[in-house]
Amino acid sequence: MPSLEFWYDFASPYAWMAAERIDACTQAAGIEVLWRPFVIGPILRQRPDNPSPFQNATPAQRAYRRREVERLCAKYGLPLRWPGSYPRNGLLAARLARAATADLRPALSRALYRANFVDDREISDATVVGEVVAAHGFDAEALLAAALTEQNKRGLMADVDEAMARGIFGAPSFLIGNELFWGNDRLELAVEWAQRPWM
Repeated sequence: MPSLEFWYDFASPYAWMAAERIDACTQAAGIEVLWRPFVIGPILRQRPDNPSPFQNATPAQRAYRRREVERLCAKYGLPLRWPGSYPRNGLLAARLARAATADLRPALSRALYRANFVDDREISDATVVGEVVAAHGFDAEALLAAALTEQNKRGLMADVDEAMARGIFGAPSFLIGNELFWGNDRLELAVEWAQRPWM
């Protein structure tokens, strides 16, 4: 079975869209998805222009990108509600998703994304995250404890180093072997590539 690595950051609305769409795109094609939470901030900070598409853009660019996200969410049927503070810090969410077992990670990640982009909840707050996780039937106490271990924190930073070493510079990113596809709008192309006979 071909596999696709899905690298995602919880501050990105584009990564949220991909998280909501990826099952429908991959299941019919028989592609296994490996969910890889990470944080994009350390990668952006290595570039002198720190190219955050919302923070370091002109007012016209920010307005356009915000409207673009709204149009795309309408197209996909996603009930976007812009976070009261944007972009939110996704570090705790990434630690939590990384600490979850592979079978729980997709549902947990989508729950955290929806808390941020649908319910406008502060996903950097451990109390809020615990409530979100518990409301979706997960063991919040155990997951938060696992997320906050030094081993998991170091592991997440090692994942960021791996992402940089493999050429990832934005989120969402999709890897099939060493073939990199960046952006929610490249998901279908990544799936198509994963189905090629030589893969």
